[in-house]
This record gives sequence, C-alpha cells and structure tokens, in this order.
Amino acid sequence: MLILTKSILSIMVGFIAAVIIGLFLIPVLKRINFGQRISEYVGESHRKKEGTPTMGGIIFIIPTILSILFLVLDGRLEMSYNLLIIMVVFVLYAFIGFLDDFLSLKRGKNEGLTVVQKFIGQIIIAILFFAIYMKYNGNTYLTISTLGINIDLGWFYGVFILLLMVGFSNAVNLTDGLDGLAGGLSAIAFIAFALISLFINQEDVGIFCFVLTGAIAGFLMFNSYPARVFMGDTGSLALGAVLATVAILTRREITLFVIGLVFFLEALSVMIQVFWYKLKKKRIFLMTPIHHHFEKKGYEEPDIVKGFWLAGIICAVLGIFFAVWI
Repeated sequence: MLILTKSILSIMVGFIAAVIIGLFLIPVLKRINFGQRISEYVGESHRKKEGTPTMGGIIFIIPTILSILFLVLDGRLEMSYNLLIIMVVFVLYAFIGFLDDFLSLKRGKNEGLTVVQKFIGQIIIAILFFAIYMKYNGNTYLTISTLGINIDLGWFYGVFILLLMVGFSNAVNLTDGLDGLAGGLSAIAFIAFALISLFINQEDVGIFCFVLTGAIAGFLMFNSYPARVFMGDTGSLALGAVLATVAILTRREITLFVIGLVFFLEALSVMIQVFWYKLKKKRIFLMTPIHHHFEKKGYEEPDIVKGFWLAGIICAVLGIFFAVWI
C-alpha cells in the first residue's frame, strides 16, 4: 500500500508541476518568438503550425528534476546511484537538444546542430555513462531469462549500450512529428518500466519513471492536438536516452525493443527508405518517418496518433508480460 501511495503521489507531483510550468513558460516562449520552423517537405496541414513555440521539453524536464529533488529532500526517496545517473543522462541529452533547438531558432530555419555534431555529443554521453556503469556495476551480461540466454559481452557491452542510447534517443526524436505522438508513447513506455522496476525492487527507478510520466501527462495538456507547444529536440532526445538508460539499469535491454517497438519501427522506416532509395532510386513509403506515410494516405493526424498510442499500449502490456511473468 505504501508503494502504491508513493507511485500515485509521484505521478501527481510531476503532473501538477508540469502544468504550472507550462502555463508560465508557453507565453514566455511566444513573447521571445521561440517558434518552430516547419520543414518544407511536410504537407500543407503542418504549415499552419509554423511559429508554434518549441523547446517545450522544458515543461517536463524541469518538473521531473525538481520533483525528484523534493522527494529526496522530503525523505520519501533515496538518492541512489541509479537515480543519479538517470538524472545526469536526462539533463545532458536535454542540453544537446536545447542547443539544437536554440541554434535552429537563432538561424531562423529548421537547421540547428549538424547530424555529426549531435551524434558526437550523444556518443560522448553514452561512453561517459558506460564508464560510470562499469565502475559501480560492472555487469556486462546480456540476460534474457525467458529464452535462457545469459551471455557475457565484455567490453562489447559498451558498444551495445552506445547503440541503445543513441538509437532510441534518435528514434523518439524521429517519432516527434505529430501533436502528442512522441509524448503519449513515451508516457506509456515509462509507465511500463515503472511497473517493471517496482516488481524487481528498484523503487528508485520506478518512482523516477512515475514522476516523469506525470510530467509528460502535464506536458500533453499543451501538446495534444492542436498543439500549443512542441517538445523539440530538447525533450525528444532526453526522453529516448533516459528510456534506454532505465532499460539498461533494470537489466531489461531486450524488453525495451518490445515496449518501445513503435519508436523502433519509426526509426527503421527511415533507414529502409534511405537504403532503398539509394539502391533503387525508388521509395517504399510515401514519406518517412512512417507516421507521415499514413498522413499522405489521407488519415487525419489525431486518428494516427490514437492508433499509434493503442499500438504502444499493446506493446507495453506485452513488454511487462515478457519482462516479469514469462
């Protein structure tokens, strides 16, 4: 009963803090003209979103950090190694996204950091995470108890971690193309990992996931269709990286591919499109990431988002079942 109370409190604290910050931040972003520049390649329906405030990831990043610190100082949560490293990854990836968003706005076009610059930053943080992980944990086994797999990857585990963090950071970033899509899918994924964390007695990780879920829910109050603010790279890069971090620290790396299957498929659709076009000079999808393909097919934006959310819920349930009960 105590952990249930903590979980509900965590979600509420995150949600209320995010709503309060959103109410103050969005008018400020409008006043200083921090409006999103829309790519010329998207459809006309997106052109009307030109000028919508971006960097909205701040709405759930700051409340999450402050809420965790409040719970720690109040004695309701211990500042563990896992919790500290999650917060560091969260802030550092958010900083890369913030730089990208800021430069894009400063230049007045949808071009911030280069792809290479973003990748270098993401890789450096992933390497830093692995170095700290090895110092305090040192477990390089890839375990899938369901399949009876327990392989010591050694230092190759560092490469695996790098691919996981950078890959999912960019996968969430690519998914962030429709109002509420990336935010809703992220909230679903973090709820799943919160429940898994509590089941394996990692309360610190679970509480963080609950707080972040509440904060994302608060953000969705402003980001659901029609969006009053976009999360930008500030939010999407941070969410993807911390999702991978949680999966690594709970030793549920493969489960991440089940729970985050929609994110994975969004990124995969881009890779397939690029590969096939270079090979055959033809496109498999009308446009990628794949949510834009459905737009080109004539589906309405809110319907696509709801369909993807439903797929995310199904994947989350399967992921919990895979990670806990099988």
